[in-house]
Amino acid sequence: MSKLTRPQGPKIIAIANQKGGVGKTTTTINLAAALAEQGRKILLIDLDPQGNASTGLGITQDDREITTYELLSGDADLAASLQETDFDNIHIVPATTDLSSADIELIANDKRSFLLHKALRENTSDTPDFDYILIDCPPSLNILTVNAMIASHSVVVPLQSEFFALEGLSQLMLTLREVRETANPDLRIEGIVLTMYDGRNNLSQQVELDARENLGELVFKTVIPRNVRLSEAPSFALPVLHYDPTSRGSVAYKALAQEIISNEKTGANS
Repeated sequence: MSKLTRPQGPKIIAIANQKGGVGKTTTTINLAAALAEQGRKILLIDLDPQGNASTGLGITQDDREITTYELLSGDADLAASLQETDFDNIHIVPATTDLSSADIELIANDKRSFLLHKALRENTSDTPDFDYILIDCPPSLNILTVNAMIASHSVVVPLQSEFFALEGLSQLMLTLREVRETANPDLRIEGIVLTMYDGRNNLSQQVELDARENLGELVFKTVIPRNVRLSEAPSFALPVLHYDPTSRGSVAYKALAQEIISNEKTGANS
């Protein structure tokens, strides 16, 4: 059994939704911080060419000499690609806009969908023993997102509390099913997390009701509120848990981390 397959290695979770602006990167950063606060060792893979997760953890453009682009292209292995952050227990493989050309450059590679899977499982003896690898996917169902799904054990889907939110899940679910049927039969939905939730808003309440009625236990109990501190934190290159530990956003992501840890202990969604 390879070092990065369970139970010996980290659990690999892709955070994915093809729709932009749903709190995907916010969830990746703050879930990483919340899990790290619980003593888990985290590697965040920034697979979005916008590189917002890298920026949100304080990695400047000048510090991104080796990135996920080099990792996927085979020009660097995992040990050479990862960087420490200023936050305990969190490493990152950062991203730059170079990654946006990956679709075109990889089209001739017949193993193009398995590059991240290979990179995370080869030559890992010089890397820390991570408990979780979180992959921040781009806001599209392109070759990068497919790479993440093939490399992962499960997927967390941020779902914005807005009209037509559930309709937008259909294409993602089809992609998940296709990946299971063709490349990663063990891929599971870790959970769907409602984001930007306003309990005073009838629409948010209706979206939550519809999600729980249609998707049942796939929806996390935790909802992520619409929260000023959560919105402010990235401009200071901090997870909200470090920017304002007592804010509602911090409390919510701590609760979400506990749900994911509990899933691992009970084998839920495995």
